Amino acid sequence: MFEVGVRGAFEATHRLRGDFGPATQRHGHAYRVEAAVRGPALSDDGTLVDVGLLRRLLDEAVGPLHGRDLDTLEVFQGQNTTAEVVAHHLFEVLRAGLPRAGSAIAERMSSLRVTVWESPEVFASYEGPLHDLRG
Repeated sequence: MFEVGVRGAFEATHRLRGDFGPATQRHGHAYRVEAAVRGPALSDDGTLVDVGLLRRLLDEAVGPLHGRDLDTLEVFQGQNTTAEVVAHHLFEVLRAGLPRAGSAIAERMSSLRVTVWESPEVFASYEGPLHDLRG
C-alpha cells in the first residue's frame, strides 16, 4: 500500500465541555495537521496523488479554523471541539475536495487519514475509505 501525505498547521482556541479538568477553560493550541492518502497502485508517472493538490486542499481546510475560537464556528455547533471532532471535520472537507468517480486519481485512492496534534505529545486521527469517490 502506498501512502502520500502533507502537513499543515493552524492556531485556534476552544474549551471542552464535561469532566476535562483545566481543559474546560478557554485555551489555545498550535495545531499541527497531517493528511495522508493511501492506495494500492501508482499512476504511469509514478504517483498516487498530486501532492500539490493535497497541499492545496489541506490549506483550504485549515484556513477557516486559523485564529478562531472553534466553539463559535457553525461546523462545530453542538459538538465538543475535541481533536477527534476536528480530525473528522477536516477529513470530511478534504474528502469532498478530492477527485470524483471517473478520475484516474479517484480510482487509485483507497483511504484518507487525517491526524490532528494539539501538542507534540497529544493527537487524534480519523481514517476512512474513499470507495465512495470511485462511484
